[in-house]
Amino acid sequence: MRKIALLIIGLFGLASLATAQGTVGLSISTLNNPFFITLQEGAQAAADAAGLTLVSLDAQNNVGKQVSDIEDLVTQGVAVLLINPADAAAVVPAIRRANDAGIPVITVDRGADGGEVAFHIASDNVAGGALAAEFACGALGGSGKVVELEGIPGTSAARDRGAGFNDYMSQSCSGTEIVARQTANFDRAQGLSVMENILQAQPEIDAVFAHNDEMALGALQAIQGSGRDMLVVGFDATDDAVAAVEACDLAATVAQQPAEMGRLAVEKAAEIIAGSSLPGETEFIPVALQLVTNSDCQ
Repeated sequence: MRKIALLIIGLFGLASLATAQGTVGLSISTLNNPFFITLQEGAQAAADAAGLTLVSLDAQNNVGKQVSDIEDLVTQGVAVLLINPADAAAVVPAIRRANDAGIPVITVDRGADGGEVAFHIASDNVAGGALAAEFACGALGGSGKVVELEGIPGTSAARDRGAGFNDYMSQSCSGTEIVARQTANFDRAQGLSVMENILQAQPEIDAVFAHNDEMALGALQAIQGSGRDMLVVGFDATDDAVAAVEACDLAATVAQQPAEMGRLAVEKAAEIIAGSSLPGETEFIPVALQLVTNSDCQ
């Protein structure tokens, strides 16, 4: 078996890669987030098991860089392209470039607004947002003032998690009021600063829902610094967030399985390389969700 290596490289390194039937490209939105590091690790483990070479590029949450990275992977002729979009709309031209080159595309965790995508592997983010809302509503007794920290505008994850949360609140928990809604771009430091500002502007807050754990943990730091007490719910179940739930600091987090997403994406790529026929339209492959809470917390 040929040597397998995970290559995290820029455009220089790609030039040295020969076109290979066993090479899968992975364009990931950012590796400055433990969730996506775990997703990448799951993909690498599956590539190792399948005897494939995985070329992974970090877009650093920069849409222009991601488009350039994808176009370069297409030029190099990877067999299958896995994309975790930094922006659902902006990535479409790059996907179409892969379509024109005859390279199958699989989106992972976040969807794209266009182009031909064979498989979309992700959690049901709408259901996850509703799951967070159901928990918060129950914990608040059906009424209270709530803050929502939104993810990166233009990402399907932010859009879907927000939709699930707000639909549940408006339809099944009408006693609650969203008193502030602001993006913190899935970033912990921004979650801290945004929440500090909201705390100054809003004298009464009962709960916070953040579209990911990084923002939730930043918000939690701001809340603890203010001396105020409120419910905080995150999304992703990163190690830090689960530890915060166990410590009764974070009330809950919606658990995704990023390693499973990475594994399934590479396994589907392996099937395509082996000659499996492609679906006529995008096939959604859901990855199960669950709520992480601590019944010992008061």
